[in-house]
Amino acid sequence: MLWHRYSPWALTALLSLVLVVLTPTLTQTSGASDVAESVHLSEDAALASQTPLKSDSYTDVVQWDNYTILLDGQRMFLHAGEFHTFRLPVPDLWLDIFQKMVAAGLNGARYVHGARTLTNPAPGVLDFEYWRALQPIYDAAKQAGIFIVLRPGPYINAETTAGGIALWATSLVAGELRTNASDYRAAWTPYVEEITSSVVPNQVSNGGPILCQHTSNNEYYQDAITGEYFVELEEAYRQAGVVIPLTYNDPGEGKNFVNGTGAVNIYGLDSYPQGFDCSDPEVWSPVVTNYHYYHETTNPGEPWYMPEFQGGSFDPWGGTGYNNCEILTGPDFQDVFYKHNWASNVKLISYYMLYGGTNWGGLAEPGVYTSYDYGSSIRENRALSDKYDELKRQGIFLRSSPEFYKTDWVGDTSSTMPGVTVNGSEVYVTWLRNPDSGAGFYIVRQANSSSLANVTFTLSVPTSAGTLLIPQISGAIAINGRESKIILTDYSFGAQSSVLYSTASVFFAGTIGSRDVLFLYNDIDESSEVALSLTGTGARAQSSSVTYTNTTSANGQVSTFTLLPGIEGLVTLWESDTQLILYSDPGTAATFWAPIIPSTTATEFANYWQFGSNTTVLVGGPYLVRNATISGSTLALRGDLNRSATLTVIAPHDVTSVTWNGEPVEAITASGGVLHGSLQMSVTASSITVPALMGWRYADSLPEVLSNFSDAEWTLADHNTTNISPGMLYGDGRVLFGCDYGFCENIVLWRGHFVGTGSETSVNLTINGGTAFAGSVWINDYFIESTWSVYDEQTTTVYTFPEGSVRVGEDNVITVIQDGMGNDESPNEKSPRGIPGFQLNSGNFTEWRVQGKLGGYTAYPDRVRGVLNEGGLYGEREGWQLPGFDTSNWEERDLSEGLPSGGAGVGFFVTTFNLSIPQETDVLMSFQFDTTNQTYRALLFVNGWNYGKRVANIGPQTRFPVPQGILNYQGTNTVAVALWALEHEVVSPSLELVVDTVIEGGVGPIAVNNPVWTPRAES
Repeated sequence: MLWHRYSPWALTALLSLVLVVLTPTLTQTSGASDVAESVHLSEDAALASQTPLKSDSYTDVVQWDNYTILLDGQRMFLHAGEFHTFRLPVPDLWLDIFQKMVAAGLNGARYVHGARTLTNPAPGVLDFEYWRALQPIYDAAKQAGIFIVLRPGPYINAETTAGGIALWATSLVAGELRTNASDYRAAWTPYVEEITSSVVPNQVSNGGPILCQHTSNNEYYQDAITGEYFVELEEAYRQAGVVIPLTYNDPGEGKNFVNGTGAVNIYGLDSYPQGFDCSDPEVWSPVVTNYHYYHETTNPGEPWYMPEFQGGSFDPWGGTGYNNCEILTGPDFQDVFYKHNWASNVKLISYYMLYGGTNWGGLAEPGVYTSYDYGSSIRENRALSDKYDELKRQGIFLRSSPEFYKTDWVGDTSSTMPGVTVNGSEVYVTWLRNPDSGAGFYIVRQANSSSLANVTFTLSVPTSAGTLLIPQISGAIAINGRESKIILTDYSFGAQSSVLYSTASVFFAGTIGSRDVLFLYNDIDESSEVALSLTGTGARAQSSSVTYTNTTSANGQVSTFTLLPGIEGLVTLWESDTQLILYSDPGTAATFWAPIIPSTTATEFANYWQFGSNTTVLVGGPYLVRNATISGSTLALRGDLNRSATLTVIAPHDVTSVTWNGEPVEAITASGGVLHGSLQMSVTASSITVPALMGWRYADSLPEVLSNFSDAEWTLADHNTTNISPGMLYGDGRVLFGCDYGFCENIVLWRGHFVGTGSETSVNLTINGGTAFAGSVWINDYFIESTWSVYDEQTTTVYTFPEGSVRVGEDNVITVIQDGMGNDESPNEKSPRGIPGFQLNSGNFTEWRVQGKLGGYTAYPDRVRGVLNEGGLYGEREGWQLPGFDTSNWEERDLSEGLPSGGAGVGFFVTTFNLSIPQETDVLMSFQFDTTNQTYRALLFVNGWNYGKRVANIGPQTRFPVPQGILNYQGTNTVAVALWALEHEVVSPSLELVVDTVIEGGVGPIAVNNPVWTPRAES
């Protein structure tokens, strides 16, 4: 066996048993014999309920029981976050997100890949090149030290167009999607085979980062047909060599795929208790109170798994914006709701989203706009939010607390908790207990989880020292509004230390060098009390805010620290050669990091906490610490600064010098067992300047509405049958759905011809583009009208022809420009995008022709940016958005002047600008449009990437973050705006490049892959 399976971390439970025996007795509030009996009964119940380790016979590397997953025999609390690499199409930045997740204490990333929409663009075509590649994801995860729970599709939902199903399949597959229909199976089989060929060598059983695989169908229901479909998928995985556990996420408490046909190895429940309305972010829905009961009555022999728990919220077109979503699911929400999940004994959880990213191109389903920020802990521009601070406080605690990985749910306020008395009717207490060590975790919130009141309480609880009233000295424990606390008893830390009880929260607990280190924190306006055995010869805090008492018994001495309100900053409560006890306010705790020191001897998982290394240091001050190594007496740190900062380091005693990003940190001093220094940020926000966007060139991009335009090369729309649902509503039987002709995304143009007789006065058209779409209609050279809808997928309108617009005896043409907002993700992925109904008031159309993006889904020219990047605008088909296209003969016209006609139409505005950002500087930038309500839509292209859709008359998005890698930080950049004016009125957009945040450091060199314009076929 490998050395790390016998690491001190793995022996903590055994040490805890010894510490429980040695902990002395404090004042008891009830008989010790009664307490012993009640605890003994609890242990008996735990032993009766514990299930033996399970695997699915494919591998024993990953096993599970009713508590947790075990990897190589070691328990793990899977603490994960959702990250969709396809929403950040810059592979060199994936490591940035993974490192930020690990720095917050997470050990898992879930979802990861973008499914068939992006990688299976046409029948028989699989494209895993460039940002669609899988191996760079696995390599970045392995480098960062994070496990992957892979959900590759063929259906992922995730507010993606058609839920991730290849768009061509929504037209060509006659059977019902997401069933065992034979033609649907034929459609997904090549994709699944390609996915599994990459999964097999990257499973944890082969030393890779992939821990589990989702059954590849998000939030589904179980019946005979879908059950067989799941069986087909599972057989495909297993036959290809996938041996890791298969999982599933139920959209509600429906008990789908727990048992019966298609059942998975580990069932999971998704939960979004605040829903998806961010308009009133201060108003909460209450916690869900039956989680524990649901698990015990659904799958008690498996660990309690929440594959998606609310980490934010999507925001719809016309919504109130993601800043509101961040408030709705802010640090207080995380504090109450995440810990409520722990109280339900959840031991595997992933937050949706941890980093949301961007719905660039045609990626999104119609319910969401370009930003998929989600109000996440890591914002769309990759900045760390206040939510990230709370996530890190929780994440480092979980990483530090192996006793918490195996706990029995003993009881709560609404049930029996043997030997426990709660003094305070306003609070709700749940008791979890480790059956091996006796460690107790009392998770407390207000009974009314939405309450803003300030309340106090005390607990009388069983401990190894008998039943104790907690707190003993400081009077009461406070819950101020929407917060939650974990009161600890008999909690082990480090190699040989234990806390008898603590009302302060644990940020970090473990061994650093030769010392056991405990880092506690609490709100500034609250008191705390911690009782523990001090070891070694050392010194206590000298502060009027800290009092100290000793209690001596036959078993030894317990020291109780009482910490008064008002403590701000870091305080050393006790420092000796064997222990270091620290305390701070939550804000100060959030400035600390606990980077993993990689193992130099482990052959697998060297960068992974617990499974390759149990060595760490504490580092306070920087914006981010990405990684750390120790060589001799030098600690080498790499990370980011957003300002100059005081550096605080707790490291082994033999560390006497520190480097930061390769440079020595000067004037290192030591005090109270802590090293101090300073980090100077050499680049400031004021030193970074970006150019104004000037020198715009303009060209018309809607020649199709001119009378002399020829559409002879367009696709003839002459199908009489369709698999898209529902089908045509009215007309002459011809089918006008874009995807039936290869044009499945973004803007599509239609031209319907008829010979004028003089009796034609109008056309009735139903146009379907999905929620928040728009459509504009012309006859010959005359604009008629635009329609749009915020909430409906289609409009039906009688378009009256302007006087004199119909040419009698000649060919007339109706031109329709229709914006496609993506296919619905559910329940109808086969969305009827196009013109489901058409009828002249008199006579019939002779023919219809259709044009979308150049090449459709089979022969599109931009293979790097991929199938969803472009649409059917004339300028897009010509490649005007690409770097290097020559606009020197275009009209000089500022974007703010709008279209020359002052009326409806589409025009392209293009300009270039240069950036010269210093190396090792991560400048987060956005493009900011005007914030006015105007009747225009605009596509923002940055170096050829369709990175924003501004809908000025619906909103809400006006600011569009664009990352380095799309932006060229050291060179020329091209920005293009396709402006679609919807009415005969002047629109005046504005656009500027703005700096969001200046960060010194970064993940390293970021490659740019922005192919330039080359001549294209006639469009």
